[in-house]
Amino acid sequence: MAPNPSIMQAVEQLGYRVTVGDVATQAGLNIAEAGQGLLALASDAGGHLQVAESGDIVYLFPQNFRAILRNKYLQLRLQELWQKVWSAIFYLIRISFGIFLIVSIALITVTIIIIITALNSDRDSDNRSSHYGGGGFFFFPDLFWYFSPNYQTEYYQRRRERNQTSNLNFFEAVFSFLFGDGNPNAKLEERRWQEIAAVIRNNRGAVVAEQIAPYLDNLGEKYQQEYEDFMLPVLLRFNGQPEVSPEGQIVYYFPELQVKASKKRRQSIPVYLEESLWRFSEASSGQVMLSAGLGILNFVGALVLGSLLRDGTVAAQLGGLVAFVQGIYWLLLAYGIGFLAVPLVRYFWIQWRNRKISARNRDRLSRARLLTNVDASLQRKIDYARQFAAEKVIGKEDIVYSSDTDLLEQEFEHSAQIDAEWQRRLEQGKQAE
Repeated sequence: MAPNPSIMQAVEQLGYRVTVGDVATQAGLNIAEAGQGLLALASDAGGHLQVAESGDIVYLFPQNFRAILRNKYLQLRLQELWQKVWSAIFYLIRISFGIFLIVSIALITVTIIIIITALNSDRDSDNRSSHYGGGGFFFFPDLFWYFSPNYQTEYYQRRRERNQTSNLNFFEAVFSFLFGDGNPNAKLEERRWQEIAAVIRNNRGAVVAEQIAPYLDNLGEKYQQEYEDFMLPVLLRFNGQPEVSPEGQIVYYFPELQVKASKKRRQSIPVYLEESLWRFSEASSGQVMLSAGLGILNFVGALVLGSLLRDGTVAAQLGGLVAFVQGIYWLLLAYGIGFLAVPLVRYFWIQWRNRKISARNRDRLSRARLLTNVDASLQRKIDYARQFAAEKVIGKEDIVYSSDTDLLEQEFEHSAQIDAEWQRRLEQGKQAE
């Protein structure tokens, strides 16, 4: 079985020397999953175990462990290859909607011009020139001028001057206008547990429920909140233990999260879990207006073309491109309708979704504000939790066994360290005399 990518990334971010608590905090994983994943990764990637006198274990990994795994696992190589292939395929899918829009407008425009020109060919040449000669071709060159390099250069120059440029090109902007740019909270659960673990670590492994509540949802009914049932998933995930104060208040401490492989500064985290609001599009306002305008042009053009093709004899007489467009007319019309309907429906759906997100954010923020105005009861509860706060940093000097060194050599080094310590104490005693 291939190693967990989250654990691999956490090991790299933490400097290749980690404890189970380090990885659980960094990746937001539960303690059991982090422990099993680290053991599997150490076995597969040539990692080593370092055991401290306290019995705590530190995992040490080579910095090239990804290369070791790639050579060992065909599945990892195929996954990396597929990620590259899929990124290329998805990019082609994204730009295909813009390409089809341009092709649709071009087909509709050219077909309308051919039909109008054919209908006017039976009239008097004077009538043809006065009624259709200029009007039929008036908007066609302007349309292609809209997509010409000169227009695009001038357009983006104006956007740069206003400091409103978008990182998306035209075809990417069309896809963004239609379908948006993905869920801004796709990794919300991962971020939730990372922030909860960071809160526990910042408080040296001992917390009260009020410190965790701003990062949770669905706290349950009033009586469930009073009994702090919402803390059960946190206890299960990080192997926490509850303790009851003499006043009957419950505090929680997490022994595994109190053990670190290295001393690190207090991690900065938000005071509550804040969900991001959905955006209609990452495209600039000009790109959105351009996409909508072309969608309207495409839809109106399809309606005009439909009225000209209503008489089936026109396509039969002209054949060629006109007959081909008549054969795919319903596809062009459906695309024109969908191009406008999908963003419209999505706009109202985003408004509804953002109202719910804002309500959840307000609820979490209101819980976080309880910690800014702590009453006497809550302060006593926090003070009791601090009795269980501890932090254990496993340095190299604390290691009594490491799987990357021969056992006899380690015993010799350990004995040498003991002798050196006794010698240092003897010298201090002589100096004191």
